[in-house]
Amino acid sequence: MTKWVYAFGGGNADGDTSMKNLLGGKGANLAEMASLGLPVPPGFTMTTDVCTSYYDNDKTYPDDLTRQVETGLAHVEKITGKTFGDTSNPLLVSVRSGARASMPGMMDTVLNLGLNDETVQGLAELSGDRRFALDSYRRFITMYSDVVLGVHHHNFEDIIEQHKDNQGYMLDTEMSADDWAKVIEGFKEVVRDDLGRDFPQDPKDQLWGAIDAVFGSWMNDRAIVYRRLNDIPAEWGTAVNVQAMVFGNMGETSATGVAFTRDPSTGENKYYGEFLINAQGEDVVAGIRTPQTLTKIAREEMGETNPSMEEALPDVYKQLAGTFETLEAHYKDMQDIEFTVEQGSLWLLQTRTGKRTAKAAMRIAVEMAESGQITKEQAILRVDPMSLDQLLHPTLDPEAPRDIVAMGLPASPGAAIGEVVFSSDEAEAMAKAGKKVILVRIETSPEDIHGMHAAEAIVTARGGMTSHAAVVARGMGTPCVSGAGEIRIDYEAEKFSVAGRVINKGDVVTVDGATGQVFAGEVDMIQPELSGNFAKIMAWADEYRTLEVRTNAETPNDVKTAVGFGAEGIGLCRTEHMFFEADRLSYFREMILASDKSGREDALAKILPVQRDDFAAIFRIMEDRPCTIRLLDPPLHEFLPHTESDIESVAMATGLSTSELMARARDLHESNPMLGHRGCRLGISYPEIYEMQARAIFEAQKLVESETGKKPVAEIMVPLVSSAKELEILKNAIEHVSDDVGGVEFTVGTMIELPRAALRAGDIAEHAAFFSFGTNDLTQTTFGLSRDDAGKFLPDYVAQGIMEKDPFVTLDQDGVGDLISIAKDRGRAVKSDIKLGICGEHGGDPASISFCHNTGLDYVSCSPYRVPIARLAAAQAAIRQS
Repeated sequence: MTKWVYAFGGGNADGDTSMKNLLGGKGANLAEMASLGLPVPPGFTMTTDVCTSYYDNDKTYPDDLTRQVETGLAHVEKITGKTFGDTSNPLLVSVRSGARASMPGMMDTVLNLGLNDETVQGLAELSGDRRFALDSYRRFITMYSDVVLGVHHHNFEDIIEQHKDNQGYMLDTEMSADDWAKVIEGFKEVVRDDLGRDFPQDPKDQLWGAIDAVFGSWMNDRAIVYRRLNDIPAEWGTAVNVQAMVFGNMGETSATGVAFTRDPSTGENKYYGEFLINAQGEDVVAGIRTPQTLTKIAREEMGETNPSMEEALPDVYKQLAGTFETLEAHYKDMQDIEFTVEQGSLWLLQTRTGKRTAKAAMRIAVEMAESGQITKEQAILRVDPMSLDQLLHPTLDPEAPRDIVAMGLPASPGAAIGEVVFSSDEAEAMAKAGKKVILVRIETSPEDIHGMHAAEAIVTARGGMTSHAAVVARGMGTPCVSGAGEIRIDYEAEKFSVAGRVINKGDVVTVDGATGQVFAGEVDMIQPELSGNFAKIMAWADEYRTLEVRTNAETPNDVKTAVGFGAEGIGLCRTEHMFFEADRLSYFREMILASDKSGREDALAKILPVQRDDFAAIFRIMEDRPCTIRLLDPPLHEFLPHTESDIESVAMATGLSTSELMARARDLHESNPMLGHRGCRLGISYPEIYEMQARAIFEAQKLVESETGKKPVAEIMVPLVSSAKELEILKNAIEHVSDDVGGVEFTVGTMIELPRAALRAGDIAEHAAFFSFGTNDLTQTTFGLSRDDAGKFLPDYVAQGIMEKDPFVTLDQDGVGDLISIAKDRGRAVKSDIKLGICGEHGGDPASISFCHNTGLDYVSCSPYRVPIARLAAAQAAIRQS
C-alpha cells in the first residue's frame, strides 16, 4: 500500500532531508529538525505524489488518503495532548504548501484551522486570554475565506478599519476582546452575504477545504509564473504540511519572526532577521506591521528605537542563536528560518537554504570553503551562474550629484533607473514595450510576481527586510527598497508624495537597493569592480573547467569587456556588423549596386583598408588569443536603403536614379531571405567579397605582428555551408589570397547551422580545421521556426508541455543536440583533432553549456557579459560529471 502521509514531531520523523522530492523542501526539513531534537511542532506531510495523483485523476484523492490523514492527526493529538475539534481542549493546525524548490509566497497557507464558534471559547478558557482567542479566530476567518472560499481579504480589512475609526483606534493592538467579537460577527455576515451560506463550523470540513486549496494553489497564476521564471517543472507538484499551531500572538512574551544565519544581501557572517511581538507569521512577511530587528547591533545600525529581540527576549534569543549554529553546521549552508515564540518557548516552523544575492552567494561560498566547512567544488556549485549577471553591470557613482526623494530599508542591493509605475500589469506591459520601469507599491503580494519580474527595481511603502517584496526581489537579483514609510501612494491619481513633493507616473527615478534610497531623475553609474570573492570563485572555476570560453564580439569595446571578464578568444566576430558603420556603408552599397565584377572590386578596394583597420584593432586587444572571424553572412538586400529619404540620398551619392536603385532592390528581394542568397552562397556568386575580407584579415595580422611582436591567431569561418564542395571552393580562394599576401598563419573552418551540414559533417571535415555550431540558425532550420516570429506562440508550447523550454534560450538537446552529436562523431571520425565549439546565444546558457561539456566540445562562445557565467557553468558541468 502506498504511503501518502509522513509524520514528524516528538523527536522522531518518518522522513528526512534526503526525501525532498517526495516530502517537499519544507516537509523534509521539518522531519530532519524533528529528528535532530529541535523544538518543532508536531505534524504530518502529504507527499508530492498526492499532488500528482490529484491532478492526474481529475482533482480527486487516492482512496487511502483519508485514513492516513486521520492517523496523522492522531499522531499530533497524542504528542500535544489536544484533540482536533474538541470544544474544551482543541487542537488547532496550520496547513501549508511545500514544493521541493522554494517558492516563497506563491502558494496558499491557512493558519489557526479548527476554530469555530465553540472551540474559540475552549481556546479562551484554556489560554486564560479571551482577546487572544478571538484575535486568532478573526485571523482564521479572514485567511480561510480568502484562500478557500474565495471571499477577498479586503472585505474583512475594511470592517476592521471601519470599526477602528468608529472607536478612535489607531492600531489593531488597541482592539479589545469585545471589539474582536463584534468584528467577527461582521466577518461571518460578509461570508453569508457573499456565498449564501454560513462560514463552515466543522473542523474536518475546514481541514479538507484547506488541503484542497493548497494543492489547488500549485496551479494558480502566480505559482505558474514563478515556476516559469525559475525553471521549476509543473510535474514536480507540491507537498502539503499539516502542523500543530503555536501562537506568537499570546502577549508580550510571545513573538514571531524570520531569520537568516548570515546576511542574505552581503553574505556577512552575522545574524539577520526581524520579529514582531504579539503577532503571527503573516504579519511579518505581509509587511502590514514594520518589524523590529533581531540583534542589538542591527538595531543600532538601522537607527531604530524599538528593542531588538536580543534585548526584549534575551533568553529566547540565546536559544535561537544556538539553533542557528546547529542548523548551519548541519546543512553546511546559510539557513532561512521561520520561528514562533509562545509564552517564552521557542518553536521552529521551517528551515530552508536561504535565497541570497549573487554577491552574498560568492562571499558565503568562499568563506565556507576557506574555513573548511565545504570543499572548493561545493563552493563552485553553490553559486548560480545566471545570478552573476547582478555583479556585471554598473552601480551608482558615489561622486555623482543626487536628489534624494525617499529613504527606506536596503532590502535588495543593486541600482536601477526607470519610469515610475504603480501596477504590476502596467509594469509588465511597459517592459514588453521596451521601457525600463520602477514598480512602486504600498506593499507587494504574490499576485505582483509578473510586475516584479518586469521591473528594474521595486519600492514599497510598507514592509521590512524579510517582507514578500524583499525576499522575492533578492531571489530575482532586482534592487528593492522596502518600508519607505514617508511615501504616500495614491493609486487612483497615479502618484506618490513625500513631504509635499510629488512624483507622478512616468517620472524617472533612480533606486539604490544597497542604501535604501530613491532619487529623482537619473544618477550616473560606474563600472563594477570584479575582484575579491568574485575573482576567487572564477579562479577556482578555471581550475576545474575543461571547456574553453570565448566571446561573440566585433567592436574593440566589446572585445575589451570580454577579455576583462576572462574570455580566452573570440568565437564569433560578425564582420557584417562592421559594414553598417556610416563611414563604410556607402562603399558597401556601391559594391552591391555595381553592375559587374569590376565595379564591385573597385568598391571593395575602398572598403579593404577600413576592414583591415577593424581587424587590426581586434588583434591588438586579443594578442595571441584565437579569433574566429565569420565572413559575410546576411543577404545583400539588408544593406540597401528602405526609407524614401535614404533611397534619395543613396541615389545622389551613387549617381543612380531612384528608379534604378529601387529596381536593384527588387532584384535582390527574397521571399525567405533566411534561407536565401546569404552566407557561403554569396561567396560562391561573388568570390571577390570573401577575397577582400580574407586579404583584410591577413594584412591586419602582419601589421599587428610587426607592431607588437604578438602573432595574431586567425580562424576564418565560412558560414551556412551545406556541402563539402562549397567549403572546398571557398577555402581554395582564401588560400590563394594568403599566398599573395604571404607570411601569415590561419585556419579555415565552417559554421554548422544547417541539418544537412550536420549530417554530412564527415565530408565537410575533410576541408575544415574547426566546426562552430551556429545554434541560433541550427535551431531555426531544425524546427522550421523563425526566431523573430516564434515568440508569439512558443509560450503556448511551453505552457502546454509540448516544449520544456524555449529552444532559442536553452538548447533542444533531443533534436538540435542530436545533430550536434552526429556532426561531432562524423567530423572526428575523419579528423580526430578538429576543433568543435558553439557560438549561438546558447553559449551563455548554463544548461546548454552543460550539454556542450558532456558532448565533448572544445569551447563555447557567448556575449561579453555572459563570459563569467559560462566560465562558472563550465566548471559546474565538469564537477558534476566527475
